[in-house]
Amino acid sequence: MRLLVCLLLVSLALSCYQANALVCPALASEITGFLFLSDDLLKLQVAKFIPPPEALAAKLQVKHCTDQIPLSDRLRIEKALLKIAVKCGV
Repeated sequence: MRLLVCLLLVSLALSCYQANALVCPALASEITGFLFLSDDLLKLQVAKFIPPPEALAAKLQVKHCTDQIPLSDRLRIEKALLKIAVKCGV
């Protein structure tokens, strides 16, 4: 539950600003990819940012924790994060 709260707060803090009411497709892709893709596919998705190996390892470590969340709850998390993104105009 703490991880969920952290994810929601970080997403809200990093993505909230006034703009149009459409979700940026790249943000939606990142959210859904993090919650539902396999490690290998996530590595490919993140590779476009050329992250340092330590950052990629940290993201995968967090992903392994979120993979423990039941699918139904991850679907709710995705829905909530996308709603936040829409309300913030990302």
